[in-house]
Amino acid sequence: MTRKVDFNDRMLSLGLARVSEAAALAAARLIGRGNEKAADQAAVDAMRTQLNMLDIDGLVVIGEGERDEAPMLFVGERVGTGAGPAVDIALDPLEGTTLTAKDMPNALTVIAMGPRGSMLHAPDVYMEKLAVGPGYPAGVVSLDMAPGDRVRSLAEARGCRPADITVCILERPRHEKLVAAVRDTGASIRLITDGDVAGVIHCAEREITGIDMYMGSGGAPEGVLAAAALKCMGGQIVGKLLFRNDDEVARARRAGIDNLDRVYSRDEMVTADVIFSATGVTNGSIVSGIKREPGWLTTETILMRSKTGSVRRMIYRTPVDRPAAGR
Repeated sequence: MTRKVDFNDRMLSLGLARVSEAAALAAARLIGRGNEKAADQAAVDAMRTQLNMLDIDGLVVIGEGERDEAPMLFVGERVGTGAGPAVDIALDPLEGTTLTAKDMPNALTVIAMGPRGSMLHAPDVYMEKLAVGPGYPAGVVSLDMAPGDRVRSLAEARGCRPADITVCILERPRHEKLVAAVRDTGASIRLITDGDVAGVIHCAEREITGIDMYMGSGGAPEGVLAAAALKCMGGQIVGKLLFRNDDEVARARRAGIDNLDRVYSRDEMVTADVIFSATGVTNGSIVSGIKREPGWLTTETILMRSKTGSVRRMIYRTPVDRPAAGR
């Protein structure tokens, strides 16, 4: 009988930090260069190389797309040496390719890992998302509520006025009515151009970021990554898959999703303990971006474990002219 290898999140966490660091360092040379595809590919290559150094039997469940769309880190790809625990991996080698190409804030390299079968295999479709930080009663806001009612409910729970609430929303034409409804309550809005994983994480550190709530539709894979982060930091997120055509419905079916109207909670998107790592590429309110000094590059990484609730902020400084093999 084959012995089951336990998911050793404590031992694997530092290895995961090295994975996101390597991807960020690879993308660093392309910050502000205007080439989104090249930046993304550099991050993908570096992340895959580092993952294959880990003693894991890894399965990419959230990745760069389906196999026919992505040559590496595609959904279903196996990574690692195969010698360790069976794990699910959700990743975005460069969340914010446009942000990187234009040297705009909050580009990150992001990866999460949990035991095999612990993460929702979200298809590459849109998801309506709603998130708040820790400290609120369960269900304080819901997708059934109108946007204005969400603001008022959260303000009541926080003991403040709706005008004291700040909502993060992805700036897209599809969100124009949502933006108007939120502003009608007197709440303020922080519009972001990209990077809704970072947008959701902002809710978990309201005292630092000033963000109380995230609303709007974005990629479903990013919703699972955001749920992994909130499982570590605390907070609530709910998401519902959105389908624009039959092809997207077929993607969901292939991922094993039968109930197309289901609303997923945080703990339904990520069902077991998870580790999460994100490294800054450009400066942001969560972590600092790559810092260049003569002969050196410095990164900042946030590394989290849901089992302990621990959040580490790690600085890594490396010479730019020395190979980082093995790291």
